[in-house]
This record gives sequence, structure tokens and C-alpha cells, in this order.
Amino acid sequence: MNNNNALILSGGGARAAYQVGVLSAMGRILPKHSPLPFSILCGTSAGALNATMLASYADNFSKAVSTLAFVWRHLTPDQIYNVGRWPVASSLTKTLMSLFHLHNHDSSIALMDNAPLEELLRNHLDFSRISHAIDNQQLKALAITAMSYSTGESTTFFQGTPEINPWQGNRRKGVIANLGVDHLLASSAIPTIFPAHKIDEHYYGDGAIRQKSAIYPALKLGANKLFIIGVSGNRSAKKWSAPDTVIDSSAPSMAQILGQLLNSAFIDNLEDDIYQLEIMNNLIRDLPEEKKALHQNLPTETLIISPSQELNAIAHQHLSTLPKNIRVLLKAAGGSTSEKISSAASYLLFTPQYCKALMDLGYQDAMWEKERIIAFLRD
Repeated sequence: MNNNNALILSGGGARAAYQVGVLSAMGRILPKHSPLPFSILCGTSAGALNATMLASYADNFSKAVSTLAFVWRHLTPDQIYNVGRWPVASSLTKTLMSLFHLHNHDSSIALMDNAPLEELLRNHLDFSRISHAIDNQQLKALAITAMSYSTGESTTFFQGTPEINPWQGNRRKGVIANLGVDHLLASSAIPTIFPAHKIDEHYYGDGAIRQKSAIYPALKLGANKLFIIGVSGNRSAKKWSAPDTVIDSSAPSMAQILGQLLNSAFIDNLEDDIYQLEIMNNLIRDLPEEKKALHQNLPTETLIISPSQELNAIAHQHLSTLPKNIRVLLKAAGGSTSEKISSAASYLLFTPQYCKALMDLGYQDAMWEKERIIAFLRD
């Protein structure tokens, strides 16, 4: 592997299907059976699941993306979380009991039980292939980020080449690990929705929480070019000066609050990262050559692919595909209208119809950027 290209896949629950569409387009753009075009893979939450699949097929990128697309195309909610009436009721009961300190303190509290996800991961991922890819110089590092509930630190577990050292910073650290299912379950444990997952003596939650910078792990792992696939429509063309046509003056429901909290965790940090990095690179380009040498640790090139359409709007079109018990749960959280629950639902809609819509959008957006992608990957 003769490059330091990093692929950064953010979290976002079911929204990560968009990433698979972008990667599928890249698999079509590159020659068939090409090796992985990125030496460094960084994933958070559902993005970590996608990154791990790529790492396990580092020798054959087209096979990696086709396998990934097959999994997402056939995904159903019951493969991610229990959707039956009694599991949902049991989770709600435990959550209510926790308010009065009546729960089992060895059991994590959450609105949903994501036990099926563990079986899905074990069925489709071979973690032994990661060390094999590193030994054969097909991969430099795979990084999975989670948040420790004990310390509040953003913890990046990474498996990579021997010269990569762990790091410790302001509420963030990098830890060498033999990556496995536990790290993926920890990184994808969306707070309040899925239970925290224990690794060693610490309970961990979704890596997007407390992650000050989504690109920071990639920089610590030695990346000098960043390929970022976001799950927000914030960068899509829109009429920013146009006033809102309808303003809802009613108090926000719990479903709306949850949706905004999830957006804040999964989207806003990455958007700020990208914005700051673009400013820094533009400033560095105007510096004299002797000054540029002082900033060699910053990536010299970035490429961002993000949705050209609002994913909330797509989620709204597919709300009816959610299991009935989950729709009832969201409406019970105060989502009196389908528009009010669309944002929260966009993270939970692991249905074939919604995932296919996002994959199609990602494929389309990547194909629009085909020339830029080819230029980025050209050494």
C-alpha cells in the first residue's frame, strides 16, 4: 500500500446505507478486482460496520462493496433490533424503572434491544482477515471510535501496522486493539436507543457522542488525503435566503428532540470539521513555500461526498415500512404527525425500501462526482 489515503465513514444508523451507494459507485469506477484504494479506514457507529467490511476484503474492493451492498439491500429491522410487542414493552418498563433506581445495575438501559445485530455481524464479518490485510500491506489501519461512559473520553480502538502509536489527548485517545464484534456494538450503541456495550471494565456508547473531530483519528494514523462520506444534506444546493414557509409554533415533542440530538451527534461535528479543514487548506495554499513546510501534518486534499437530497424527506416517504410497534413507540414519544418523527426515524429505518433509496442516491451522487473521485485516487 503506497498511499496514505483515508476513508472516513461517519455514523447515522440506517443513514449509513447512503455510504454503501457511494462505495458501490466507486467499485464501478475503479477496475474490477482492484485492491482497497484507501490505506486507512476510520468508522464511527454504523460507519464502523461499513469500514470493517471493507477492511476484511482489502484485497478486492469490488467484492467488498458488492458484499456490503448485498447485506444492506436485504436488511430488515428485525436483524438490527427486536421489533416484537413484548421486547419493546420490556425495554420501556426497564427504562421507567431506572428512573426510580429499581433496575438491575448490571443491565444497560435503552428503549430498544439490539441483540439481533450481534448475530448479523458474526454472520457477515471475518475479523481474522483484517490482520491478514495488514500483514500483506493491503491496509495500514482500521479505526473504530466509541465513547466511554465512565471517563467521557472519545476512544478510538485501532488495529494497524507496528509503527502506529497510541495517543492521549483532551478527552480523546487511541488504543491498540484486536478489533472484534464488541467494538462494533460499542461504537453503534446510540444513547437511549440501544444499550451501552461493555469492553473490559468500561461501558461504551456511540462513537459520535463526545467526538470533537471525526477526522482526528485519521490524522493520528498518518493520513494526508481524506475521502469523507457524510450522511447530511447540509452541503446540498438549496436556497439559503429563502424564508421558511411554515413555522411550527408548538412545543417540540420527544421525537423531535431526539431527532435533533441525533443530528447534533452524527452530523454537526463532521460538518464543522470539513468547514474548518477547508479554511485551513485554503490559507495554507497562499503561504510561502517555507511556511507551508510547517503544516505538512494537515491533509493536502479532501473530497467530500454527501447527500444531494434531504434524508429526512426520504425517511418521511418510507415511514410506513417501519414495524408497527416502532411507529407506535415514536408516536408515543410525541410525534403526533409523521413529519415530526421523520428525523428520528431516519436513523432507525433499516428497511429494504429506505436503504435502497439511500443507496441509489449515494450511487447517483458519486457518479456525478466521478471525475473528482478519479482525480483524488490518482497517485
